[in-house]
Amino acid sequence: QVQLVESGGGSVQAGGSLRLSCVVSGWAGSRYFLGWFRQAPGKEREGVAAIGMDGRIVYADSVKGRFTIAKDNAKNTLYLQMNSLMPEDSGIYYCAADQSEWATLWLLQHPGALTSWGQGTQVTVSS
Repeated sequence: QVQLVESGGGSVQAGGSLRLSCVVSGWAGSRYFLGWFRQAPGKEREGVAAIGMDGRIVYADSVKGRFTIAKDNAKNTLYLQMNSLMPEDSGIYYCAADQSEWATLWLLQHPGALTSWGQGTQVTVSS
């Protein structure tokens, strides 16, 4: 069973940056969808960025040009570099993994379909 542990959240002012990390363990196989999702109070969980099993990278429109997703296979770690943060970026950020064959963008848009989740890390952006 895959385990995911996020870190790197915190409180920043608008315009600031944060880098989130997600250490992944317990792999069964070598090909995984890996993604970042977030959930603000009173809102549904939404996809932020993902790397598909084929290496394709997709972003939510709201973060394009500001966030960058990357993974270090040697360290079994997924990253999310977040720049030019805005108050609406606040929320709990989760990383998720899955081995389904669904398209990367579809999985980013349907977090309910994913099977493995971390515990989340809080990001708070003040204006």
